[in-house]
Order: sequence, then C-alpha cells, then structure tokens
Amino acid sequence: MRQLFLVLGIIFTLLAVVFTVLPMDTIAFLPIGLALIFSLLLLKKSNENQKKIPNILLILCVLSSVFVLGKTLLIKDEIEKDTQFEQQKIETKQEAQKELEDLEKDLE
Repeated sequence: MRQLFLVLGIIFTLLAVVFTVLPMDTIAFLPIGLALIFSLLLLKKSNENQKKIPNILLILCVLSSVFVLGKTLLIKDEIEKDTQFEQQKIETKQEAQKELEDLEKDLE
C-alpha cells in the first residue's frame, strides 16, 4: 500500500509542479490537492526512517499551492486595445472599398 501511495504522490506532485508553471490558473489546485492527500497518507504509512520522501513531496505541494495562489491573486489579466491594428483594419477596409469603386467605374 505504501508503494501505491508513493507512486501516486510522486505522479500528482509532478503534475502539480507542471500545472503550476503553466498558465492553468486555479485548475492547478486539483493535482496539488491530490498530491497532498497521497503524501499525507504516505507519511502516515511510513516508518521513521522512511519519512524523507513524503516530507519533500509535502514541501513541493505547499510551495506549488502558494505559488498558484500568489499568481491568482497578484497577477491581473488586462486586455489592452490595439489602436495600431484597429487603424490598419480601417485603412484596409477603405482601400478595398476604393478598389471596388474603381472596378465599377472600369466596367461602366
């Protein structure tokens, strides 16, 4: 049973770290929570001399959760209007309309 908790703890801790680095926002809390659960179960099933790996996994989970929480609360997503693109779009539309008018004059 300890081996199962060890494998699941390591897998979910690695997923938690990957989700923390990627812009997954609060979805990263799912693998973090599962990693915490399996790491705590692993810590409970371990002997005194086997508690180094569960402690490392727990530290990684806590650091990941703090990092995700910090990213969520401190970084604000802002949408900035691209005035240069809007101006190019208007100019392109005017040029296309002018070309169509020229084509109509040529056909007449």
